[in-house]
Amino acid sequence: MGSREYSRGRRVVARLPHGGDLLQEIAAVADAHGMAMAEVRAIGALSKARLAYYDQGSRQYHEYDVEGAVELLALLGNVSRRDGSTAVHVHATLARHDGACIGGHVVPGCRVFACELMLQELDGETLAREHDDVTGLPLWRGL
Repeated sequence: MGSREYSRGRRVVARLPHGGDLLQEIAAVADAHGMAMAEVRAIGALSKARLAYYDQGSRQYHEYDVEGAVELLALLGNVSRRDGSTAVHVHATLARHDGACIGGHVVPGCRVFACELMLQELDGETLAREHDDVTGLPLWRGL
């Protein structure tokens, strides 16, 4: 186990643009405010959703489209760095029209209908993601 202590920096709230790609828009807000490390939280709605599940045996993500428009009940994750760029790693819990929920790892292709975003900056050494041989995932280096 590795850990590191961070203090809270600035908090940014944003309304993401209708029709934008969820991951790209979160990265754009982080970049606009110079946040290299942040906690991500959001609520809203998506006109299109695309999620993934990581198969630990095959070490591959399996992506899938979520049918129809959905409520974004909870978006949780973080901002850090990967290959010199802003990396947004978030998971979502989504609700369909009948209240049935689905969740997973957010991948490109989620279209914002409406989204209220909160970024909590983490002050301290910026963590970067790199390939982890044990899991096959891009995990934080140095922890």
